Amino acid sequence: MVRLGTGIGWRPEIADAVERMPGVDWVEVVAENLCPGHLPESLVRLRGRGVTVVPHGVSLGLGGAGRPDEGRLAALAERAEALGAPLVTEHIAFVRAGGPLTASAPLEAGHLLPVPRTRDALDVLCANVRIAQRALPVPLAVENIAALISWPGEEMTEGQFLYELVERTGVRLLIDVANLHTNHVNRGEDPAKALAELPVEAIAYVHVAGGVEKDGVWHDSHAHPVPRPVLDILTDLASRVAPPGVLLERDEDFPGAGELERELTAIGEAVRAGSRTRGAEPVAEGVRGTVVEQAPEAPGADDEAGERVRERVALAQTALLSALVAGTPVPEGFDRTRLGIQARALAAKRAGVVAKVAPELPAVLGTAYRPAFLSYAQSRPMRGGYRQDALDFAEWALLSGGLAEGRAKRELREWWLDRSGPAPRRRSRVARVARMGRVLMRR
Repeated sequence: MVRLGTGIGWRPEIADAVERMPGVDWVEVVAENLCPGHLPESLVRLRGRGVTVVPHGVSLGLGGAGRPDEGRLAALAERAEALGAPLVTEHIAFVRAGGPLTASAPLEAGHLLPVPRTRDALDVLCANVRIAQRALPVPLAVENIAALISWPGEEMTEGQFLYELVERTGVRLLIDVANLHTNHVNRGEDPAKALAELPVEAIAYVHVAGGVEKDGVWHDSHAHPVPRPVLDILTDLASRVAPPGVLLERDEDFPGAGELERELTAIGEAVRAGSRTRGAEPVAEGVRGTVVEQAPEAPGADDEAGERVRERVALAQTALLSALVAGTPVPEGFDRTRLGIQARALAAKRAGVVAKVAPELPAVLGTAYRPAFLSYAQSRPMRGGYRQDALDFAEWALLSGGLAEGRAKRELREWWLDRSGPAPRRRSRVARVARMGRVLMRR
Protein backbone atom coordinates (compact mmCIF):
# COMPACT_ATOMS: atom_id res chain seq x y z
CA MET A 1 0.00 0.00 0.00
CA VAL A 2 1.44 3.39 -1.02
CA ARG A 3 2.03 5.83 1.85
CA LEU A 4 0.77 9.17 0.56
CA GLY A 5 0.80 11.42 3.63
CA THR A 6 -1.04 14.77 3.78
CA GLY A 7 -2.74 16.03 0.66
CA ILE A 8 -5.12 18.58 -0.78
CA GLY A 9 -7.39 18.57 -3.80
CA TRP A 10 -5.70 20.54 -6.58
CA ARG A 11 -7.98 23.02 -8.30
CA PRO A 12 -6.99 25.81 -10.73
CA GLU A 13 -8.45 28.44 -8.38
CA ILE A 14 -5.99 27.53 -5.59
CA ALA A 15 -3.09 26.24 -7.68
CA ASP A 16 -0.67 28.98 -6.60
CA ALA A 17 -1.58 28.55 -2.93
CA VAL A 18 -1.12 24.77 -3.11
CA GLU A 19 2.35 25.16 -4.63
CA ARG A 20 3.41 27.41 -1.73
CA MET A 21 1.68 25.39 1.00
CA PRO A 22 4.04 23.69 3.47
CA GLY A 23 3.55 20.06 4.38
CA VAL A 24 1.67 18.97 1.26
CA ASP A 25 2.92 15.53 0.21
CA TRP A 26 0.45 14.86 -2.60
CA VAL A 27 -2.50 16.27 -4.51
CA GLU A 28 -5.59 14.84 -6.14
CA VAL A 29 -6.98 16.18 -9.41
CA VAL A 30 -10.33 15.59 -11.15
CA ALA A 31 -9.36 13.29 -14.00
CA GLU A 32 -11.94 14.58 -16.47
CA ASN A 33 -10.58 18.13 -16.14
CA LEU A 34 -7.12 17.18 -17.43
CA CYS A 35 -5.72 16.99 -20.93
CA PRO A 36 -2.81 14.51 -20.68
CA GLY A 37 -0.78 16.22 -23.41
CA HIS A 38 -1.19 19.68 -21.87
CA LEU A 39 -0.93 19.36 -18.10
CA PRO A 40 -1.26 22.62 -16.14
CA GLU A 41 2.12 24.14 -15.40
CA SER A 42 1.34 24.06 -11.68
CA LEU A 43 0.96 20.27 -11.75
CA VAL A 44 4.13 19.93 -13.81
CA ARG A 45 6.04 21.93 -11.20
CA LEU A 46 4.56 19.93 -8.32
CA ARG A 47 5.49 16.66 -9.97
CA GLY A 48 8.98 18.00 -10.59
CA ARG A 49 9.31 18.54 -6.84
CA GLY A 50 8.30 14.93 -6.17
CA VAL A 51 4.69 15.63 -5.18
CA THR A 52 2.47 12.66 -6.05
CA VAL A 53 -0.58 13.43 -8.22
CA VAL A 54 -3.59 11.08 -8.12
CA PRO A 55 -6.36 11.30 -10.77
CA HIS A 56 -9.88 11.12 -9.31
CA GLY A 57 -12.60 10.12 -11.77
CA VAL A 58 -16.22 11.26 -11.52
CA SER A 59 -17.94 9.95 -14.66
CA LEU A 60 -17.42 6.17 -14.93
CA GLY A 61 -20.56 5.25 -13.01
CA LEU A 62 -19.20 1.92 -11.74
CA GLY A 63 -22.42 1.34 -9.79
CA GLY A 64 -24.54 1.73 -12.90
CA ALA A 65 -26.29 -1.21 -14.54
CA GLY A 66 -24.28 -0.97 -17.74
CA ARG A 67 -20.68 -1.96 -18.25
CA PRO A 68 -18.11 0.83 -17.88
CA ASP A 69 -17.57 2.76 -21.09
CA GLU A 70 -14.34 1.69 -22.79
CA GLY A 71 -13.53 5.22 -23.88
CA ARG A 72 -13.86 6.61 -20.36
CA LEU A 73 -11.70 3.80 -19.00
CA ALA A 74 -9.04 4.44 -21.63
CA ALA A 75 -9.07 8.15 -20.80
CA LEU A 76 -8.65 7.43 -17.09
CA ALA A 77 -5.78 5.04 -17.83
CA GLU A 78 -4.12 7.66 -20.03
CA ARG A 79 -4.28 10.24 -17.26
CA ALA A 80 -2.83 7.83 -14.72
CA GLU A 81 0.13 7.17 -17.01
CA ALA A 82 0.63 10.86 -17.86
CA LEU A 83 0.78 11.71 -14.16
CA GLY A 84 2.87 8.72 -13.11
CA ALA A 85 0.15 8.05 -10.53
CA PRO A 86 0.45 5.11 -8.11
CA LEU A 87 -3.33 4.53 -8.25
CA VAL A 88 -6.57 5.98 -9.60
CA THR A 89 -9.88 6.49 -7.82
CA GLU A 90 -13.56 6.54 -8.70
CA HIS A 91 -16.94 6.35 -6.94
CA ILE A 92 -19.42 3.69 -5.92
CA ALA A 93 -22.29 5.42 -7.67
CA PHE A 94 -24.40 5.53 -10.78
CA VAL A 95 -24.47 8.65 -12.92
CA ARG A 96 -26.60 7.58 -15.88
CA ALA A 97 -29.42 5.16 -16.64
CA GLY A 98 -31.76 4.09 -19.41
CA GLY A 99 -30.47 3.01 -22.79
CA PRO A 100 -30.42 -0.49 -24.32
CA LEU A 101 -30.90 -2.41 -21.06
CA THR A 102 -34.29 -0.76 -20.57
CA ALA A 103 -35.12 0.07 -24.20
CA SER A 104 -35.56 3.69 -23.14
CA ALA A 105 -33.84 7.02 -23.77
CA PRO A 106 -30.48 7.47 -21.99
CA LEU A 107 -30.58 9.69 -18.92
CA GLU A 108 -27.69 11.62 -17.34
CA ALA A 109 -27.74 12.62 -13.68
CA GLY A 110 -24.82 15.04 -13.73
CA HIS A 111 -24.23 13.85 -10.18
CA LEU A 112 -23.18 10.82 -8.13
CA LEU A 113 -26.24 8.85 -7.03
CA PRO A 114 -26.29 5.99 -4.50
CA VAL A 115 -26.63 2.37 -5.56
CA PRO A 116 -29.01 0.12 -3.61
CA ARG A 117 -27.21 -2.12 -1.12
CA THR A 118 -28.69 -5.29 -2.54
CA ARG A 119 -27.23 -8.54 -3.85
CA ASP A 120 -28.16 -7.63 -7.42
CA ALA A 121 -26.48 -4.23 -7.22
CA LEU A 122 -23.40 -5.76 -5.57
CA ASP A 123 -23.09 -8.37 -8.34
CA VAL A 124 -23.16 -5.65 -10.99
CA LEU A 125 -20.75 -3.41 -9.09
CA CYS A 126 -18.26 -6.26 -8.62
CA ALA A 127 -18.41 -7.11 -12.32
CA ASN A 128 -17.89 -3.47 -13.31
CA VAL A 129 -15.00 -3.01 -10.88
CA ARG A 130 -13.36 -6.11 -12.39
CA ILE A 131 -13.71 -4.65 -15.88
CA ALA A 132 -12.13 -1.38 -14.70
CA GLN A 133 -9.28 -3.17 -12.92
CA ARG A 134 -8.37 -5.02 -16.09
CA ALA A 135 -8.35 -1.79 -18.11
CA LEU A 136 -6.29 0.35 -15.74
CA PRO A 137 -2.48 0.29 -15.49
CA VAL A 138 -2.46 0.94 -11.72
CA PRO A 139 -4.61 -0.17 -8.76
CA LEU A 140 -8.14 1.19 -8.43
CA ALA A 141 -9.71 2.56 -5.23
CA VAL A 142 -13.43 3.31 -4.97
CA GLU A 143 -15.13 5.92 -2.80
CA ASN A 144 -18.25 5.76 -0.66
CA ILE A 145 -20.58 8.63 -1.58
CA ALA A 146 -22.89 11.02 0.27
CA ALA A 147 -26.61 10.63 -0.28
CA LEU A 148 -29.84 12.50 0.37
CA ILE A 149 -32.01 9.49 -0.32
CA SER A 150 -32.27 5.84 0.74
CA TRP A 151 -33.32 2.90 -1.42
CA PRO A 152 -36.20 0.77 -0.13
CA GLY A 153 -35.52 -2.90 0.50
CA GLU A 154 -31.79 -2.69 1.12
CA GLU A 155 -30.19 -5.96 2.25
CA MET A 156 -26.88 -4.78 3.70
CA THR A 157 -25.38 -1.94 5.68
CA GLU A 158 -22.78 0.26 4.00
CA GLY A 159 -19.97 -1.46 5.89
CA GLN A 160 -21.18 -4.93 4.91
CA PHE A 161 -21.60 -3.87 1.30
CA LEU A 162 -18.07 -2.46 1.11
CA TYR A 163 -16.56 -5.41 2.93
CA GLU A 164 -18.02 -7.89 0.46
CA LEU A 165 -16.99 -5.69 -2.49
CA VAL A 166 -13.38 -5.78 -1.30
CA GLU A 167 -13.50 -9.50 -0.55
CA ARG A 168 -14.80 -10.34 -4.03
CA THR A 169 -12.65 -7.98 -6.11
CA GLY A 170 -9.59 -6.98 -4.08
CA VAL A 171 -10.37 -3.34 -4.87
CA ARG A 172 -9.05 -0.69 -2.49
CA LEU A 173 -11.20 1.83 -0.69
CA LEU A 174 -11.21 5.62 -0.63
CA ILE A 175 -13.16 6.41 2.52
CA ASP A 176 -14.75 9.85 2.68
CA VAL A 177 -15.44 10.62 6.35
CA ALA A 178 -17.49 13.68 5.36
CA ASN A 179 -19.78 11.35 3.40
CA LEU A 180 -20.17 9.13 6.47
CA HIS A 181 -21.30 12.23 8.38
CA THR A 182 -23.69 13.17 5.57
CA ASN A 183 -25.27 9.73 5.66
CA HIS A 184 -25.55 9.94 9.43
CA VAL A 185 -27.56 13.17 9.23
CA ASN A 186 -29.60 12.29 6.15
CA ARG A 187 -30.14 8.57 6.57
CA GLY A 188 -29.59 7.92 10.28
CA GLU A 189 -26.57 5.68 9.68
CA ASP A 190 -23.99 5.33 12.48
CA PRO A 191 -20.47 6.25 11.25
CA ALA A 192 -18.84 4.19 14.01
CA LYS A 193 -20.79 1.11 12.97
CA ALA A 194 -19.79 1.62 9.34
CA LEU A 195 -16.13 1.94 10.30
CA ALA A 196 -16.32 -1.15 12.53
CA GLU A 197 -17.62 -3.22 9.59
CA LEU A 198 -15.09 -1.98 7.04
CA PRO A 199 -12.00 -3.91 5.94
CA VAL A 200 -9.85 -1.00 7.11
CA GLU A 201 -6.66 -2.61 5.80
CA ALA A 202 -8.05 -2.00 2.28
CA ILE A 203 -8.13 1.80 2.73
CA ALA A 204 -5.96 3.56 0.15
CA TYR A 205 -6.62 7.04 1.53
CA VAL A 206 -9.22 9.26 3.17
CA HIS A 207 -11.21 12.30 2.03
CA VAL A 208 -12.16 15.12 4.40
CA ALA A 209 -14.51 17.93 3.37
CA GLY A 210 -17.02 20.45 4.63
CA GLY A 211 -20.73 20.88 4.08
CA VAL A 212 -23.76 22.69 5.42
CA GLU A 213 -27.07 21.72 7.02
CA LYS A 214 -30.31 23.22 5.70
CA ASP A 215 -33.73 22.29 7.06
CA GLY A 216 -32.43 19.10 8.62
CA VAL A 217 -30.63 17.95 5.46
CA TRP A 218 -26.83 17.86 5.22
CA HIS A 219 -25.46 19.02 1.88
CA ASP A 220 -21.98 17.76 1.04
CA SER A 221 -21.03 21.09 -0.53
CA HIS A 222 -17.21 20.99 -0.49
CA ALA A 223 -17.64 24.76 -0.11
CA HIS A 224 -17.61 25.15 3.69
CA PRO A 225 -15.10 24.56 6.49
CA VAL A 226 -14.68 21.01 7.80
CA PRO A 227 -16.98 20.69 10.84
CA ARG A 228 -16.02 19.10 14.15
CA PRO A 229 -18.23 15.98 13.66
CA VAL A 230 -16.32 15.12 10.48
CA LEU A 231 -12.99 15.50 12.26
CA ASP A 232 -14.31 13.26 15.06
CA ILE A 233 -15.11 10.53 12.52
CA LEU A 234 -11.58 10.91 11.13
CA THR A 235 -10.21 10.44 14.64
CA ASP A 236 -12.33 7.31 15.05
CA LEU A 237 -11.00 5.93 11.76
CA ALA A 238 -7.40 6.73 12.74
CA SER A 239 -7.93 4.88 16.04
CA ARG A 240 -8.62 1.71 14.01
CA VAL A 241 -5.94 1.98 11.30
CA ALA A 242 -3.14 4.32 10.21
CA PRO A 243 -4.58 5.86 7.01
CA PRO A 244 -1.99 5.79 4.19
CA GLY A 245 -3.10 9.27 3.13
CA VAL A 246 -5.56 11.97 4.16
CA LEU A 247 -6.73 14.67 1.75
CA LEU A 248 -8.69 17.92 2.15
CA GLU A 249 -11.28 18.56 -0.58
CA ARG A 250 -12.55 22.03 -1.50
CA ASP A 251 -14.42 22.73 -4.75
CA GLU A 252 -16.22 26.05 -4.30
CA ASP A 253 -15.96 29.35 -2.36
CA PHE A 254 -12.23 28.91 -1.91
CA PRO A 255 -10.80 30.59 1.21
CA GLY A 256 -7.36 32.09 1.52
CA ALA A 257 -4.25 29.98 1.84
CA GLY A 258 -4.10 30.60 5.58
CA GLU A 259 -7.51 29.05 6.20
CA LEU A 260 -6.69 26.03 4.04
CA GLU A 261 -3.47 25.51 5.97
CA ARG A 262 -5.37 25.73 9.29
CA GLU A 263 -7.78 23.07 8.05
CA LEU A 264 -4.87 20.81 7.09
CA THR A 265 -3.44 21.34 10.59
CA ALA A 266 -6.77 20.39 12.19
CA ILE A 267 -6.92 17.27 10.02
CA GLY A 268 -3.42 16.28 11.12
CA GLU A 269 -4.35 16.79 14.77
CA ALA A 270 -7.46 14.61 14.34
CA VAL A 271 -5.36 11.80 12.85
CA ARG A 272 -2.78 12.04 15.64
CA ALA A 273 -5.54 11.96 18.27
CA GLY A 274 -6.82 8.72 16.80
CA SER A 275 -3.37 7.17 16.53
CA ARG A 276 -2.82 7.68 20.25
CA THR A 277 -5.77 5.41 21.05
CA ARG A 278 -5.25 2.88 18.26
CA GLY A 279 -5.83 -0.64 19.47
CA ALA A 280 -7.66 0.45 22.62
CA GLU A 281 -11.08 -0.49 21.23
CA PRO A 282 -11.86 -4.06 20.10
CA VAL A 283 -12.50 -4.66 16.42
CA ALA A 284 -15.61 -6.60 15.46
CA GLU A 285 -14.89 -10.31 14.94
CA GLY A 286 -14.25 -11.23 11.34
CA VAL A 287 -13.64 -7.67 10.14
CA ARG A 288 -9.85 -7.76 9.91
CA GLY A 289 -9.52 -10.29 7.12
CA THR A 290 -6.78 -10.33 4.55
CA VAL A 291 -7.48 -8.08 1.59
CA VAL A 292 -7.38 -10.21 -1.55
CA GLU A 293 -5.39 -8.57 -4.32
CA GLN A 294 -6.70 -10.97 -6.95
CA ALA A 295 -10.06 -12.38 -5.94
CA PRO A 296 -12.07 -14.88 -7.99
CA GLU A 297 -14.27 -13.46 -10.70
CA ALA A 298 -17.58 -12.10 -9.48
CA PRO A 299 -20.36 -14.56 -10.30
CA GLY A 300 -22.73 -13.73 -13.09
CA ALA A 301 -20.53 -11.02 -14.58
CA ASP A 302 -21.08 -11.74 -18.25
CA ASP A 303 -23.36 -14.75 -18.58
CA GLU A 304 -27.09 -14.87 -19.30
CA ALA A 305 -28.01 -14.77 -15.63
CA GLY A 306 -25.74 -11.76 -15.20
CA GLU A 307 -27.57 -9.95 -17.99
CA ARG A 308 -30.88 -10.51 -16.19
CA VAL A 309 -29.35 -9.04 -13.03
CA ARG A 310 -28.14 -6.02 -14.99
CA GLU A 311 -31.62 -5.56 -16.45
CA ARG A 312 -33.25 -5.62 -13.01
CA VAL A 313 -30.78 -3.05 -11.69
CA ALA A 314 -31.21 -0.96 -14.84
CA LEU A 315 -35.00 -0.81 -14.48
CA ALA A 316 -34.75 0.30 -10.85
CA GLN A 317 -32.08 2.93 -11.50
CA THR A 318 -33.88 4.29 -14.56
CA ALA A 319 -37.15 4.66 -12.66
CA LEU A 320 -35.39 6.61 -9.90
CA LEU A 321 -33.35 8.83 -12.20
CA SER A 322 -36.37 9.55 -14.39
CA ALA A 323 -38.29 10.71 -11.33
CA LEU A 324 -35.39 12.98 -10.36
CA VAL A 325 -34.69 14.61 -13.71
CA ALA A 326 -37.73 14.07 -15.94
CA GLY A 327 -40.65 14.54 -13.56
CA THR A 328 -42.01 10.99 -13.82
CA PRO A 329 -43.81 9.39 -10.83
CA VAL A 330 -41.79 8.57 -7.73
CA PRO A 331 -41.02 4.82 -7.56
CA GLU A 332 -42.74 2.92 -4.77
CA GLY A 333 -41.00 2.94 -1.40
CA PHE A 334 -39.00 6.16 -1.82
CA ASP A 335 -39.45 9.20 0.40
CA ARG A 336 -41.21 11.76 -1.83
CA THR A 337 -39.98 14.73 0.18
CA ARG A 338 -36.35 13.63 0.00
CA LEU A 339 -36.66 12.91 -3.72
CA GLY A 340 -37.99 16.43 -4.20
CA ILE A 341 -34.99 17.86 -2.35
CA GLN A 342 -32.63 15.73 -4.44
CA ALA A 343 -34.33 16.75 -7.69
CA ARG A 344 -34.00 20.44 -6.85
CA ALA A 345 -30.36 19.94 -5.86
CA LEU A 346 -29.63 18.23 -9.19
CA ALA A 347 -31.28 21.06 -11.13
CA ALA A 348 -29.37 23.70 -9.17
CA LYS A 349 -26.08 21.90 -9.80
CA ARG A 350 -26.86 21.71 -13.52
CA ALA A 351 -27.58 25.43 -13.61
CA GLY A 352 -24.29 26.21 -11.91
CA VAL A 353 -22.15 23.94 -14.07
CA VAL A 354 -23.80 25.08 -17.32
CA ALA A 355 -23.11 28.68 -16.28
CA LYS A 356 -19.41 27.78 -16.04
CA VAL A 357 -19.31 25.76 -19.23
CA ALA A 358 -21.21 28.44 -21.21
CA PRO A 359 -20.70 31.75 -19.33
CA GLU A 360 -22.30 33.64 -22.23
CA LEU A 361 -25.73 32.32 -21.18
CA PRO A 362 -25.94 34.09 -17.79
CA ALA A 363 -24.17 37.08 -19.36
CA VAL A 364 -26.89 37.38 -22.02
CA LEU A 365 -29.89 36.51 -19.83
CA GLY A 366 -28.77 38.21 -16.62
CA THR A 367 -30.93 37.53 -13.58
CA ALA A 368 -33.42 35.64 -15.76
CA TYR A 369 -30.90 32.86 -16.39
CA ARG A 370 -31.25 30.84 -13.19
CA PRO A 371 -35.08 30.75 -12.90
CA ALA A 372 -35.32 29.98 -16.61
CA PHE A 373 -32.83 27.13 -16.34
CA LEU A 374 -34.55 25.64 -13.29
CA SER A 375 -37.85 25.73 -15.15
CA TYR A 376 -36.23 23.99 -18.12
CA ALA A 377 -34.61 21.34 -15.89
CA GLN A 378 -37.91 20.27 -14.32
CA SER A 379 -38.79 18.10 -17.31
CA ARG A 380 -35.72 18.18 -19.58
CA PRO A 381 -33.07 15.68 -18.46
CA MET A 382 -29.47 15.93 -19.58
CA ARG A 383 -28.85 13.90 -22.71
CA GLY A 384 -25.17 14.35 -23.49
CA GLY A 385 -23.13 16.21 -20.89
CA TYR A 386 -23.11 19.83 -19.80
CA ARG A 387 -22.13 21.38 -23.15
CA GLN A 388 -25.07 19.68 -24.82
CA ASP A 389 -27.22 20.75 -21.88
CA ALA A 390 -26.26 24.38 -22.53
CA LEU A 391 -27.34 24.04 -26.18
CA ASP A 392 -30.58 22.30 -25.24
CA PHE A 393 -31.41 24.99 -22.70
CA ALA A 394 -30.77 27.79 -25.20
CA GLU A 395 -33.01 26.09 -27.76
CA TRP A 396 -35.73 25.58 -25.14
CA ALA A 397 -35.50 29.23 -24.05
CA LEU A 398 -35.85 30.41 -27.65
CA LEU A 399 -38.83 28.18 -28.42
CA SER A 400 -40.73 28.27 -25.13
CA GLY A 401 -42.05 31.79 -25.62
CA GLY A 402 -40.71 33.04 -22.33
CA LEU A 403 -38.29 35.50 -23.90
CA ALA A 404 -39.66 38.71 -25.35
CA GLU A 405 -38.20 39.93 -28.62
CA GLY A 406 -35.21 42.13 -27.93
CA ARG A 407 -31.46 42.21 -27.49
CA ALA A 408 -31.24 39.18 -25.16
CA LYS A 409 -33.24 36.95 -27.47
CA ARG A 410 -31.27 38.06 -30.53
CA GLU A 411 -27.93 37.37 -28.83
CA LEU A 412 -29.13 34.04 -27.47
CA ARG A 413 -30.25 33.05 -30.96
CA GLU A 414 -26.84 34.05 -32.37
CA TRP A 415 -25.06 32.07 -29.67
CA TRP A 416 -27.16 28.96 -30.32
CA LEU A 417 -26.77 29.18 -34.10
CA ASP A 418 -23.00 29.52 -33.73
CA ARG A 419 -22.71 26.34 -31.66
CA SER A 420 -25.50 24.01 -32.74
CA GLY A 421 -24.19 23.25 -36.23
CA PRO A 422 -21.27 21.05 -37.27
CA ALA A 423 -19.07 24.14 -37.50
CA PRO A 424 -19.31 27.79 -36.39
CA ARG A 425 -21.11 30.09 -38.81
CA ARG A 426 -18.83 32.19 -40.95
CA ARG A 427 -18.50 35.70 -39.59
CA SER A 428 -15.76 38.26 -39.83
CA ARG A 429 -13.18 38.32 -37.09
CA VAL A 430 -13.99 41.95 -36.34
CA ALA A 431 -17.68 41.11 -35.84
CA ARG A 432 -16.86 38.18 -33.53
CA VAL A 433 -14.52 40.28 -31.38
CA ALA A 434 -17.01 43.14 -31.17
CA ARG A 435 -19.84 40.81 -30.15
CA MET A 436 -17.76 39.11 -27.46
CA GLY A 437 -16.71 42.50 -26.14
CA ARG A 438 -20.35 43.54 -25.76
CA VAL A 439 -21.16 40.37 -23.85
CA LEU A 440 -18.17 40.69 -21.53
CA MET A 441 -18.92 44.34 -20.77
CA ARG A 442 -22.29 43.30 -19.34
CA ARG A 443 -20.94 40.52 -17.13
